[in-house]
Amino acid sequence: MRRHRIMGALGALTLAAATLAAAGPAAAAEPGGAAATALHTAAVPAPGVPASAVPAPAAPGTQPPPAEFGTDWHDPLTPAPPVARPGTRSCQVTLAEVQFRDFTPYQGQYVPPTACGTANWAKVVLRLDGKVKGRQFDRLGHLSVGGVEIFHTSTPEPSPDGIAWSVEKDVTHYRDTFSRPQAVEMLIGNVVNDTYTGVIDVKVTLTFYAAQGRPDPGPGRTPDRVLPLTTPAVTLPRNTERLLAEVYATGSGGGCEEFWYMTTPDPAPYSCKAADGPYREVRISVDGRLAGIAAPFPNVWTGGWSNPFLWYVTPGPRAFDVQPVRYDLTPYAALLNDGRAHRIEVSVAGVPAGQTGWATPANLLLWQDTAREVVTGGLTREEQSDPANSSRWTPASPGTEHRLDTEGGHRLTVAGYLDTSHGRVTTTVTRAVHNTSVHRWTEGEDRDGLTATWTDEESVTRGATTTRTHRTYAMDGETTLGTGDRLRTVITLGDRADTVVLRGGREVERSRLDDEYTGDASYTANVPREQRHAVATTSARYRLYGTGAPGGCYDRTVATVQGTVTQDRRRC
Repeated sequence: MRRHRIMGALGALTLAAATLAAAGPAAAAEPGGAAATALHTAAVPAPGVPASAVPAPAAPGTQPPPAEFGTDWHDPLTPAPPVARPGTRSCQVTLAEVQFRDFTPYQGQYVPPTACGTANWAKVVLRLDGKVKGRQFDRLGHLSVGGVEIFHTSTPEPSPDGIAWSVEKDVTHYRDTFSRPQAVEMLIGNVVNDTYTGVIDVKVTLTFYAAQGRPDPGPGRTPDRVLPLTTPAVTLPRNTERLLAEVYATGSGGGCEEFWYMTTPDPAPYSCKAADGPYREVRISVDGRLAGIAAPFPNVWTGGWSNPFLWYVTPGPRAFDVQPVRYDLTPYAALLNDGRAHRIEVSVAGVPAGQTGWATPANLLLWQDTAREVVTGGLTREEQSDPANSSRWTPASPGTEHRLDTEGGHRLTVAGYLDTSHGRVTTTVTRAVHNTSVHRWTEGEDRDGLTATWTDEESVTRGATTTRTHRTYAMDGETTLGTGDRLRTVITLGDRADTVVLRGGREVERSRLDDEYTGDASYTANVPREQRHAVATTSARYRLYGTGAPGGCYDRTVATVQGTVTQDRRRC
């Protein structure tokens, strides 16, 4: 039985070009991400025998699914709703149109449109259209305008015959950035050679919708200024009355931090190590003072869990649209409004000292009091619990699995006030993060599973308005390598959030998000593509209720068998 390790399954994102070029035929035969994580134990079928049940009936108007994957499959799609658009005049600008073959960034120039208003657009929508064919790994990409990171993404893995996909994102809150000519930079690092043949061809556009006949979203909804946090030293406008930070935090880089949730302390016999175990926390500080905490989202890219067949058509939550972590730093605005440079820094707690692997590009979003040259105030409260992080390893006895139980958490409350032109406004931010996980694996890692939950609870009270958000991220899966190198992965991923807005103690808004993915895929590893006999059943369901949902309700399910869409159902 071949030894299977989390780092032995190739396809990690953004590996160095030399590393990829050195990979031999065995590597080419098994593309995909490099993580294995415990849904439930299931028997691994004999070589060449499909693991999934009898294929589900085809959706109306579609072909029945094949017995196993062929050389082509349905283009990638997600069940998330399209970005809503106003019915006003629109103008389109191309930000980038480029083929990525290496690690050379695309550089261009953005010029605002002239026929749809000047910066007071009702909405701005980003769209990426991509295509790729042949053999290629999953890749991370980013796009910045004027140094402001506006989009972070990963790519699907292609079929030999080729795939096309698209991603949309509402980027209206970057209106300040789009209001003037700016430099554009985009990079999807890639390697193309005799083995990895997929050239990533993308076009990115911005569509601007005029504000005529519609109320301007205005400074209450979109920031007046957007500043890229390219260096820790920042000088803010002295009349800042609201301040948010957004951080596109991703564990990546091709090393163990891509699979941070699977790492183990040094004594445990596992291939990915971290001295303090798998607990991670994304932090932001102001002048060395802890100002915000957040639970990182456990991204799974389209080669993840050693099994790209899981993600060919339905990627995991957020894989194509990496969402930033947001922090409300308004309690610190009074300190930052003194006209001097201050240090605002992002870090990831739990990463071993000196180890790379996390990307944390960040922006600052500012709202200004136009009736005041200087807004003064004070920081009145800073309280935090002692950070908790405990991992307990239980060694395997003969015939059993190793087990690592991890629990960690942290709580932070900060408060401050500002004397604005419309009176004194007090802002209090409380955030509590918590993580529990159980990691089980056999000697040699031929079975490797994880059950984990992350919660991130946030309450922001600004004046008479309180916004409470409860986020839950879930991962429950297992990869096994059985007889004949038959590899099987069964996994469930969850991205959930409940938000309520109170004004004067009365509820005025409520929304609920539930984005869930389930998959079961198997293939014969370490053989050429045509000998893998790969099968997979997947289901992705996206539900959104309340504020932000079309008509208050959105519910869509997309299911696949062997890359064929067997269900595309809308319930609202």
